[in-house]
Amino acid sequence: MKRPISRLYAMSALALVLSACSSDDNSTPDVDKGELLVRAEAIENYADIVQANYADALADAQALQTAIDTFVADPTETNFEAAKTAWLASRESYGTTEAFRFANGPIDSGDTEDLEGLLNSWPMDEAYVDYVEGDANAGLINDDNATFEITKENLVVKNGEGDTEENVSVGYHAIEFLLWGQDNTDPYEKLNGQRPYTDYVDGGTAANQDRRRAYLQLTAELLVDDLQAVIDAWSTSYRTEFLALSEKEALNNILGSIAELSSSELAVERMAVALKNQDQEDEHSCFSDNTHRDIRLNFEGIKNVYTGSYSTVSGVSLADLIKEADAYLASELDTLLAAAETAVNGTAIPFDFAIAQGNTGAEGAKVQAAVVALTDFGNKLLEAKQALEID
Repeated sequence: MKRPISRLYAMSALALVLSACSSDDNSTPDVDKGELLVRAEAIENYADIVQANYADALADAQALQTAIDTFVADPTETNFEAAKTAWLASRESYGTTEAFRFANGPIDSGDTEDLEGLLNSWPMDEAYVDYVEGDANAGLINDDNATFEITKENLVVKNGEGDTEENVSVGYHAIEFLLWGQDNTDPYEKLNGQRPYTDYVDGGTAANQDRRRAYLQLTAELLVDDLQAVIDAWSTSYRTEFLALSEKEALNNILGSIAELSSSELAVERMAVALKNQDQEDEHSCFSDNTHRDIRLNFEGIKNVYTGSYSTVSGVSLADLIKEADAYLASELDTLLAAAETAVNGTAIPFDFAIAQGNTGAEGAKVQAAVVALTDFGNKLLEAKQALEID
C-alpha cells in the first residue's frame, strides 16, 4: 500500500531533491530510429520476468510459513531465530517485485488491487496488533476478554480498518513486528527489535501467548495465499490481457511504473521522508532494521526491468528499445542508472543510523545523494516516452 504523505511532507521532501538537482540543457541529437521490430519480444520478456520473480517470492513465503509453523509447534529460541532468518530471506525475492507496481497490473489495480495492501502495507501502528512499550494490553492479540476471534477472514477485514492505513493487521510487516517487536533501541547502537521468543511460550513473557501464536501462524498463511493470488492472475487472465495491449500501452505501463518507483515511491516516500523526519518509524522495515535491503532490492527491481534480466530470464529489454530509438538518451540513462546504483549501495547499514543524523550528517548526506540520483534517473526515463513514441 502506498504510504500516505501530507502535502507538507511531500513538498519538503521534493524541495530537498530539487535543491540538489542541476539543470540539463543538453538536447538529444537526431538519430535514425529504424524499424522497431522487437517491441513485442521486450513486452513478453517483461511478463516472463514478472512471473519468475513472483514465483520466487511465493517459494520464499512458503519457506517462511514452514519456519513459523515449526516455531509455533515448538517455540524455542532456535526455532524463533530460524523464523526471523526465513522472514529476511523472503524479503529478498519480494523486494524486487516492487518494480511491477504502478503498471496497472494485478498487484495494485483492477479486481485484485487490494493485494498489495494485504502484502506490504506500512507504516504500521504496532499498538493495533500487540503490546507496545507502556501498554501491555494493546492490540488485537490482547483484546479484552478475547472478544476478537483470530481468523484469516477477520484479520483481512481489520487491515486498514476505518480508512486508517497505519492499521496494518497482515502482511510482511505485521509478521516482522510479531517476530522482532518494537525497535526502541538507539539508532546509534545499530540494534533491531528485541522481542523475546518467550512471548510465545505458555507462562512466558507477555500475556495471551496462545493468541499470539495463532496470529503469527495465520498471517504467514495469508501471505502465501495472497502471493498465490498474484501469480494466478499473471498465469491466467492477466498475462493474456497484458500481451493483448497495444505495444505503446504496454511499454507505457512498464516504463512509467519503474520511473514512478524510482523518482517517487522509493526516492521520496521511502527515503526522503524518513530522512526529513529523522524517525525510524518512517522507514520501511523498522522492526528488523532491514530497510537498507528494501531500498537496494527495490532499486535492483528497477534495474531488472530496465535491462530485461532476472535470474535465468533474459531477453530484449526496455534499454534495448531506447538505445535503438535514441542512442544518446540511452547513454545518458545508463550513466544515471549506474550513478543511482552507486549512491543507493553507499547508504548506511542499518538505514536508521543514517536518518538519525538528518541532512547535515555524513550518512544523511549519502541518503540525500541517493534520493537525487534516483530522481534524476526516473525523470530522465520519462523522456524515453517521446523517443519511443508512446507519450
